[in-house]
Amino acid sequence: MRRTIVAGNWKMNKTNAEAVEMLTKLAELVKGDEKVGVVIGAPFTALSDAVKAVEGSHIEIAAENMNANESGAFTGEISAKMLTSIGVKYVILGHSERREYYGETDEIVNEKVKAALANGLTPILCIGEKLEDREAGRTNEVNATQLKGGMAGLTAEDAAKVVIAYEPVWAIGTGKTATPEMAQETHKAIRDLLTEMFGAEVAGDMTIQYGGSMKPGNAKELMSEADIDGGLVGGASLDADSFAEIVKAGL
Repeated sequence: MRRTIVAGNWKMNKTNAEAVEMLTKLAELVKGDEKVGVVIGAPFTALSDAVKAVEGSHIEIAAENMNANESGAFTGEISAKMLTSIGVKYVILGHSERREYYGETDEIVNEKVKAALANGLTPILCIGEKLEDREAGRTNEVNATQLKGGMAGLTAEDAAKVVIAYEPVWAIGTGKTATPEMAQETHKAIRDLLTEMFGAEVAGDMTIQYGGSMKPGNAKELMSEADIDGGLVGGASLDADSFAEIVKAGL
């Protein structure tokens, strides 16, 4: 059954102490809102304390990235096994900033998705177009390429465990947001493609988040659309009160 999941992506923000303070407050604010899945993506340094801070709540913790290899000479990298060993449940993969600044290709993202699934982590697979793609009418083409590349070689059973986050790159951190109608149109196209790839039953149950500057002021309208199943939230996830408002908008 399809589930609404609101996930926060803190990016390179918050010390351990700041993370614990925010999560302790958030856990109280969203108590009783279990109908909506709540996930927070924290920096590697804060993950262990973050997991402990949300014990007893329905908040889950995500890593913001990981390496596809199990172990080895990969200086500065973190494996899926390392993440699961401290209680991390989700991992954000293929974020536009990883693709843009660190050269991550669909092939690299695909290897990470497979490694996450093999180790019991739920991947939040990010896809989305840049402004020039949107203006040239290539939105669905770009999303299809990234979706097919990121999920290459997965069975329908594997695919059912993946969360998709559609993030129009032109709307991240710019204050611009796709209208609910624009976002719904793209989300439907993504679900239609998932139906072609993995069948209607799997596609119908998959969570597709919207990741383009979701805020308390637009969250309810966006999540009211038929194919928008939550959000991947950036800036608004840094504040407990704002993020809790977005969670409640998904009820």
